[in-house]
Amino acid sequence: MSRRGRRALLALWIALLAISWARPEPPLPAPEPGIRRLWLADAAAPDDAAATVHLDLRDTGPRDAPALVLIHGSPGSVQDFDALAAELDGSWRVLVPDLPGFGASRQRLDDYSARAHAVWLRRSLDALGVRRAHLVAFSMGGAVALHLADEAPGRVASIAMVGAIGVQELELLGSHHLNRAVHAAQLAAVSAVDWLVPHMGAFDRFPLGVAYARSFVDTDQRPLRPILERLEAPVLIVHGARDPLVPAAAAREHHRIVPQSELRMLDDASHFLLWTRTGWLARQLDAFVRDVEAGDAPRRADAPAERRARAAAPFDPASLPPARGLALLVLGLLLAAGTLVSEDLTCIGAGLLVAQGRIGFVAATGACLAGIVAGDLLLFAAGRWLGRPALRRAPLRWLVSPAALERASAWFRSNGARAILISRFTPGLRLPTYVAAGVLHTRLRSFALWFGLAALLWTPLLVGFAAAAGEVARTWIERLERGALPALIALALALMIVQRNLVPLLTHRGRRLLLGRWRRLRHFEYWPIPVVYAPLVPWMLGQALRHRSLSVFTAVNPAIPHGGLVGESKSAILAGLRDGGAPVAPFAALPTDEPLERHRERVRAFMRERGLGFPVVIKPDAGERGAGVHVVRDDVRLEAALRAQRGAAIVQEFVDGPEFGVFWIRHPDAPTGRVFSITRKLLPEVVGDGRRTLERLILDDRRAVCMAAAYFERNAARLAEVVPDGERVQLVDIGTHSRGAVFLDGREHLTPALEAAVERASRALGGFFFGRHDVRSPSVEAFEAGEFRIVELNGLTSEATHIYDPRHGAVHGWRTLMAQWRLAWDIGAANAAAGAPTSGPLELLRAWREARRA
Repeated sequence: MSRRGRRALLALWIALLAISWARPEPPLPAPEPGIRRLWLADAAAPDDAAATVHLDLRDTGPRDAPALVLIHGSPGSVQDFDALAAELDGSWRVLVPDLPGFGASRQRLDDYSARAHAVWLRRSLDALGVRRAHLVAFSMGGAVALHLADEAPGRVASIAMVGAIGVQELELLGSHHLNRAVHAAQLAAVSAVDWLVPHMGAFDRFPLGVAYARSFVDTDQRPLRPILERLEAPVLIVHGARDPLVPAAAAREHHRIVPQSELRMLDDASHFLLWTRTGWLARQLDAFVRDVEAGDAPRRADAPAERRARAAAPFDPASLPPARGLALLVLGLLLAAGTLVSEDLTCIGAGLLVAQGRIGFVAATGACLAGIVAGDLLLFAAGRWLGRPALRRAPLRWLVSPAALERASAWFRSNGARAILISRFTPGLRLPTYVAAGVLHTRLRSFALWFGLAALLWTPLLVGFAAAAGEVARTWIERLERGALPALIALALALMIVQRNLVPLLTHRGRRLLLGRWRRLRHFEYWPIPVVYAPLVPWMLGQALRHRSLSVFTAVNPAIPHGGLVGESKSAILAGLRDGGAPVAPFAALPTDEPLERHRERVRAFMRERGLGFPVVIKPDAGERGAGVHVVRDDVRLEAALRAQRGAAIVQEFVDGPEFGVFWIRHPDAPTGRVFSITRKLLPEVVGDGRRTLERLILDDRRAVCMAAAYFERNAARLAEVVPDGERVQLVDIGTHSRGAVFLDGREHLTPALEAAVERASRALGGFFFGRHDVRSPSVEAFEAGEFRIVELNGLTSEATHIYDPRHGAVHGWRTLMAQWRLAWDIGAANAAAGAPTSGPLELLRAWREARRA
């Protein structure tokens, strides 16, 4: 279909939806023959409030006879009891209501809960003058009957629970919150049909509609156990042993905690015994009600002492039976769906459910396997049908980075279909490898064979491992009682951590990566920024108290907005330096409001005017720590780098030679500044031996393994290549520590000539007192002689990056950072006293938000 045709179809659909939404509410039809209509106050309102809710019911039999109220489930209506009412003894007054929201009482309500329906049912009995009634509750109607008995115990002569729900622990998944999540998903699906399908009112009459879904979402079954435990009235429990919706174990538990109850369990009956055993059920109900009326049916006080003692015993979670019927189906679907989020964590959770006895091993493994197969096929299909362009858009770009795909593609080309099998057991490779298999148009039959074999091996192993661990921990967890659920969650997470770290230990790659992580933890140079700066927070607060200002330091560089703390423009700073005569590497701005084509033209013009060829540098105009910086060596990479920019950018000449970071500071009252720190930036390399791949060389290098993730991303397309003997491979091309560059303390390179050159360059930007020049020089000797070109100048957020020299440690780093920031506060205070503006916390927050948006 053409684009025009699709638009026309969409417009027609929207028009039909508008008509469906705007349709007037149909007039309320007159009650059918034999049906009475009652008007009641809202359940949340007092009894004497205005009547806004209608309830239709069938009222048959002698008016002065004992009343039987037949309460339907959800979905349900009066018609559910037609056959049963006809079979009952004619000596009863039989009341069969359509609960509000259902059947002829269909209407939109604020509350569809069982408790609200119990309120309306009591008010209906009031309106009919019925002071005492026997309740016959089917399915969901059991909750209505129990709430009514709890609210008005003197009005309820007895309760007959027919396939009825009750205690929370034996309903569906056993947890209120899990069940509510399932019911909320069901309600979302029903509501989507209601709102997104132009049904013109036809869906309003569908039994499995909004009222049905809302009744489960709005009803809380947790109060039902306490109600059953204090219920005084005689109780008859009738249940089918093969009930797939309400398990027979629920009926047995109700029978246990209601010691006066009678239990009729039909071995060959299901949930629908209301229709399949109508005559037998009518006779049971007749006999039970006659016994109650004659005073022969026991109440709680009449129950044997042994049964009362059993009823007082706490519920034993170990008595929960394996899921069956609907519960098993829902649990299986949830496990299958869970694998789409986290395969390993879901398999571990399934194993713990096996250990609890909630689901069998075969069923748990089968559900996980089905979800894994479906998810893997979706990944393969995404790679084949959507291709690489789709990976630049959400949601795939959240799941598979371009670097991961490049690495997986290269690995896949090198290892063939065997890579599919290996990736199943290699954390981090599974998802990109399966997408890569689709991108490279692997034959579906070959892919299915290998990934199916891998899943068949992996899934039962992981589920079985978790089940065995859960069985060992089961006794300990059960002792925790209320803390059992958090303990299970903690155990699942612990098992996942063990699995994620145990499996990699079986491979050389996994062992080396684990060693790299350990070294990163031990050495200060690799610590995350929050960890580095956290100990300085109290000290920074002390500086704020000393200067009586939280942000006076933002006046440290009046020439740079906010002193260079957030959102400063690199191009504006470089332009200021250049105009002042500083040796700045040539650059050109790429404004944010221009299209990609215009940026491409600007880059070409810049290269022509300067007589430059590749490489050139493309980087964000506002950024830090090397984010978004690209050294572009050909047209293909230029296109990718321009597309990757999310805001204003700059193109700059690539300056070859060693790179240094020179931190310069001058107090406004001092005639000259001083070099506070010099950092020598080394770009790491590995040397090939003709045998090992680039990935293996990185893993085997004592230092490179610590930054393996960064190097893998930078060299994704070459990781599977065997590097020729003696060939040097430079792992990064920009001097950024977070991207893998090595920082060394370069204080020994400071000479009078260098210091004088840095002074001149810094003075070129009036109003600059504090920051770091990132420079490149033809050689170390030229640098010492004061010959360099500035590629970037950073203000307040600069660091004296020599602290990341492997020879230094945390104490040296913190001492240097405190000295650096003390100078920032002092210089900022001096500038502020001279009239320089400061930026308050709210202004900084706004600037940070604007920078994020840009």
